[in-house]
Amino acid sequence: MMQKKIKTIGAVLLAGSFFLATHSIAATAYDEGTYGPEAPITWDKPTKVTFSHKVHTMDSGLACDACHDGLFTMESGAILATGKMTMAAMAEGKFCGSCHDGNTAFATNTKCASCHKDVKELTPKDPIVWTNPAKAVVFYHKAHTEGLGLECDACHDSTFAMQKGAAGKAGNFTMQALYEGKYCGKCHDGSTAFASNTRCNTCHIGVKGYNRMMGNDGAHGATHKDTKAGH
Repeated sequence: MMQKKIKTIGAVLLAGSFFLATHSIAATAYDEGTYGPEAPITWDKPTKVTFSHKVHTMDSGLACDACHDGLFTMESGAILATGKMTMAAMAEGKFCGSCHDGNTAFATNTKCASCHKDVKELTPKDPIVWTNPAKAVVFYHKAHTEGLGLECDACHDSTFAMQKGAAGKAGNFTMQALYEGKYCGKCHDGSTAFASNTRCNTCHIGVKGYNRMMGNDGAHGATHKDTKAGH
């Protein structure tokens, strides 16, 4: 009799556990009608980008009308067809930039790999050449991303704005600033990477180097026609 009761109690407990487990699974099941498409949206133009409704709705608690139809029309591919969804537009607070402003959510010029799955596709192939304040200084993305495995936001956080020429226009993009740990000096401190007051020719190619890079090899000689002037 006692064994029969134990078996009955065990069966009830087992059934209850099964009910709770299946109920829990059902309660957390993804509902596309409530949260939007479960599969990530992938854009191939202008670059390969992915977007997850789940991260924004189910995980973050946003309602559909937080983005539709004010920021994005609820029609597949419609916004891309306009050609207006660009990084510049987002920086102005449009589209994703409405929330991804650095306050509500991470800024659009940080955490690039969260949306851009092939970051290597985005890095400039040609070197960046600064001619101000010194002529000339070069920087290669490839050496830092592919060579060292750095992500974009390793530098494009508060160190460098993701805008061409911004550092040169800032007025404090100087060697002294680097020595104080700003800009390139954030890593080039002698510990993380070689110090910014060493291996100067790695970055500083000078006027002659700049002329060669620009295909103006004869520019230096052309400005020194008076051979008696000397150096």
